[in-house]
Amino acid sequence: MAIIINGSEIAVPEDVRVSLLDLLRMQTGLTGTKPGCDQGACGACTVLVDGRRVLSCLTLAAQMDGRSVVTIEGIGTRNEPHPLQRAFIECDGLQCGYCTPGQICAAIAMLDEMRAGLPSYVTEELNAPAPLSREEIRERMSGNLCRCGAHNGIVDAILHVATEQTGS
Repeated sequence: MAIIINGSEIAVPEDVRVSLLDLLRMQTGLTGTKPGCDQGACGACTVLVDGRRVLSCLTLAAQMDGRSVVTIEGIGTRNEPHPLQRAFIECDGLQCGYCTPGQICAAIAMLDEMRAGLPSYVTEELNAPAPLSREEIRERMSGNLCRCGAHNGIVDAILHVATEQTGS
């Protein structure tokens, strides 16, 4: 039994009570994923599992057997940052930086959800692609909180990258 974390195989913990968050931070040393509320309300612990956003504090590591987990450490590098990492810096999408790893992981998945045509609560036309708007981005990112108040910069960063990717 193994989990693929950022491309490396990691044994599933024997203790089935271990959360994915604890596995990442305490057993693999990947401390980019942050604990926040431990209740799934803040999004600080968001990682990507098979390309979808997951709250690692509410996910048991044993559930990840055979799955691919990507943390902030697996997204871009210091010399080649992911476009969202660059945009967060350029658009002032962070202050203290504590929530930034979860915000970036969530934003990557959110943009994929939009490209796949998945609607959100504020999507007006369910049978058409959601328009790229600040309101749409805010709704889709509402599960990730920033206590510093950098939400406008976060939305700007996501909008910037989404516009670059679509060319519109």
